[in-house]
Parts: sequence; structure tokens; C-alpha cells
Amino acid sequence: MLTGPGTGKTHDQAARDLIPMIAEAANGIEATGRLPLPLLDALHEARLFHMLSPRSIGGEEVDPITFFNAIEAIASADASTAWCVGQACGVAMASAYLDPEVSREIFGGPRSVVASGPNTRGARAVKTAGGYRVTARWNYASGSRHAQWLGGHTAVFEENGEPAKTPEGRPLDRTMLFEKSKATIFDDWQVMGLRGTGSDSYEVKDLFVPEEHTYTRDNPADRRAHTPLHSNFTGFNIFGLSFSALALGVARGMMRDFVVLASEKSPMAAQGAWVLRDNAVVQSKVAIAEARLMAARGMVVDIYSRLWDQALQGRPFTLRDKADMRLASTFAMNEGREVVAVLYNAAGGTAIFQKNSFERRFRDINCASQQGQAAQSNFEIIGQVLLGLEPKGRV
Repeated sequence: MLTGPGTGKTHDQAARDLIPMIAEAANGIEATGRLPLPLLDALHEARLFHMLSPRSIGGEEVDPITFFNAIEAIASADASTAWCVGQACGVAMASAYLDPEVSREIFGGPRSVVASGPNTRGARAVKTAGGYRVTARWNYASGSRHAQWLGGHTAVFEENGEPAKTPEGRPLDRTMLFEKSKATIFDDWQVMGLRGTGSDSYEVKDLFVPEEHTYTRDNPADRRAHTPLHSNFTGFNIFGLSFSALALGVARGMMRDFVVLASEKSPMAAQGAWVLRDNAVVQSKVAIAEARLMAARGMVVDIYSRLWDQALQGRPFTLRDKADMRLASTFAMNEGREVVAVLYNAAGGTAIFQKNSFERRFRDINCASQQGQAAQSNFEIIGQVLLGLEPKGRV
């Protein structure tokens, strides 16, 4: 898939070409809490925010591995930029669940970005004629500072105040989509890492949202775009893929910087003329760290490549297939964090100074791995599937 008429570039190659620009902007991104306009222009020109939107609304509809490669490349330069692109693409999976005209309106513009937050306790969408009256405050609107629309997952209530139910009798929730100008944004993203994502909180009060601007996440009954990508991979699967790409990209960037440092730095207590790379312990740590990155990356690529082929053949995913995807993403996020920790420690006192990338990458990966898809409890759920048990959580 090309990134534009006549460019001849794949999206992952376009992302790799932007690494120098992203790396140069990284400190400013963290300081200001937003992506600078020249970088946004470049990301939009490369169509990287549109990688997962259906072609039917003007999207790029790339395969999962191209998407993974692009996010990994961006993250090797700056985690916040990768997070913003990955989140925008994950949210854009929703474009397959809306009427095509509505989807074009919200997701199809040349600079369209939608930021969305998870379900929040107390969020209410009350059914009314033609839609819902919504009152809620959400968190984690990653990329909201350059988005035009916002979304929020919300519990639905009947007009009489009773919780609405699905046909199966479960509580009903839907994602509400509305223009950012209709929300109050709270500048409260003061955090240890991923500072450049601008993942602010936002609020609406008694906002009318028309029915056609809502959908139920990953609900086949709502799906309008029936493509191999959108009919098989859920937003949940894609977010997991994005998070794993980010974690491995941050670790790869740390490895790249550490190799340079190790060829230049002499420990303060060193006797004689030698540098870090001459130390046997450092050599072993680097080799093991490389093996962990290669193993985790190979697992992600192997599983998602296999399932992409399966999707192209029209074969639905099994419970084990879904567990494999969750295993790959959880494992990769944790391995990326551990590799960063090893290299940060090996870099010594150099790593604590803001003028170097080590402390920023350390903070970013530890912030990213607090996301639920990195939780150790995921392994329990996956283990239940592997042992033939009913999983006690989502896969």
C-alpha cells in the first residue's frame, strides 16, 4: 500500500524516513505536551494517522504487520509520537462500525484524528428521540490536542433511568462520538512519561449525540465495512499490537543509544583505557537484551502474520487465536520494559540526565506498561485458554 499517489513508499518506510525529524522534536514534544505542527504535517502527508481506516472512506487499510512496523519505527525515536499515531489508528477502527457517510465525516478528512477515552464510572447516555443525552467525564484522550472529534465509552440508560441491556441481558454501553468543540477539556496530563501525548480529561453535560454517531465496540452487528482487516481484527486486538510495537520500539531506540554510549563512556572507577563495551558483564547484558527483543518481536510478527493470512482466506479466529494475540502483546510489552531497565542500569549515571534520551525512554516505557494490556493478570487468562478452561477475562 502506497502512502500517496506516486510516492512509491510503504507506510512503514515512510515512518522510518521520519525518524530523524521525530527524534529532533522529541524534547520539545515532552516539554510542550503536544506534537509540533511541522511533524503533524509530515505524519498526515504520510497518511500514518489513516493506516487502519477502510479504503471505502479514503483510508489506507494496511495489513497489521505494516502498521506494527510503522509504530515500532516511530517509537524508536519518540514514544509519545508513536502513542498518538497508534491510538488514533486504533480509534479509527471504529470507522468500520458507522454508516459510510458518517464515517467519512468523522474519520475521512485529510487531517482527521479522533481521540477517545475508556468507560468511566458515572458516565451516562440516556436514550432519547434520535439519539442520547450524554453526561460524562472521561480520561486519557491521547492526542486530543490535535484531534477534531472525541469519543467516550458510556453506559446506556433507558429514558426511565433503568440501565439498558443487550439482547443477551448484559449492561449496554456505546461509544459516543462528538466534535471536540462541544466538550470541556481539562489540562491535567501531568505524568511521569508519555508527556507529549496530551492525554487530557474531558467532559460533556447533557450533550445530545445522534444515534448515527454512536456504536458498540467490536460488535459484529454494528459492523459496516466487511474487509479482512475489520471483519477479523477488533480494536482490542489492534491496540494490543500497537502497544507491543511501541514497547519494542522504545527498547530498540534505547539499545541503539546504548551501543553508542558504550563505545564512548569510560566508567569513573575504570583502571586503564577502556570503555563500557569492553566489559564482559555489559557484553552479556547486551546480548541477552537483544535476544529478548528478537524473541518478543518474532512472536508478535509470527502470530499476527499467521492470522492475517487466515483473515485473507476468510477463516474466523478461534479462541486460541485470540489468546495468542493477547499473549504476544502482553509478553512484548513486558519484555520491552525489562530490556529498557537493563540498559538504563548499565548506562550508569549518564542515564539520569535529561540531556540524554535514557531517562525519557525509561519513564515512557514504564508509563506505557501501566496500560492494562501489559498486566501480569493477562497471563492467567491466557493460561486458562491454554489449559482448556473457560477464560475469566477478555482475550
